[in-house]
Amino acid sequence: MVVSTGSINNIKITAIASDFNYMGASVGSAEGEAFLYAAQYAIENSQALLVVTQGGGMKMQEGLISLSQMTRTTLAINELKKANLPYLVLLADPTAGGITASYAMLGDLNLAEPGALVAFAGARVIQGTVKEELPIGFQRAEYLQKTGFVDTIIERKDLSNKIGTILSILLNKNSVNTEQSVNLTSDTEIIKKEAS
Repeated sequence: MVVSTGSINNIKITAIASDFNYMGASVGSAEGEAFLYAAQYAIENSQALLVVTQGGGMKMQEGLISLSQMTRTTLAINELKKANLPYLVLLADPTAGGITASYAMLGDLNLAEPGALVAFAGARVIQGTVKEELPIGFQRAEYLQKTGFVDTIIERKDLSNKIGTILSILLNKNSVNTEQSVNLTSDTEIIKKEAS
C-alpha cells in the first residue's frame, strides 16, 4: 500500500492506495500497518482519509495475522469517525475477499470506478451456494449502486473534481460553487442534504 498526503480543491487529505503489482494487492501485516499509519496521520492532522481499494483479499500465507488486519483496519476507521473526519472509499477493479469484508465497505461514502468488480466470494461460489441464476453484471459497480452498496460511480477523469466537491460538503468548506453543486450526481445531492 502507498500512503500519501496532498490537497484536492485546496483541502488537505491523507490517501492510501493498494499496489496491485505486489501479490495482487493482498493484505498482510505490512499493509495493515500502512493503513493504520494513514489513519493515525489523518487524525493527527485533522484530514479526511481517502482509500483506493484493490486486491483479492487477505494474504493467506500469513494465516491468522492477515485475517487480523480486517479487525485492525476497522478499529482504525472507528477512530477516524470518533474524530469526525470523513472516510471515503474508492472501489477500483478488482476489490474482493477480506478487503470488501472490512475497510472497503465502511466508507462514509463508497465511490466506485465504472465497471469495477466488487465481491467477497466469486460469482460461481455464490451461484453454487444459492442454487439460482445470478443477475447480469452481478458484483459490478453499476449493479452494486442499484442495490445500495455503492453511493456513486465516478470516471477516473472526474475523480479529483467530484471528490473535492464531496469533501467541501462533508467538511463544510466554502469552496463549493453553485456550478459544481448543480453538476453533482443525484446520490451526492442526497449526501449534501444530509450534511446540512
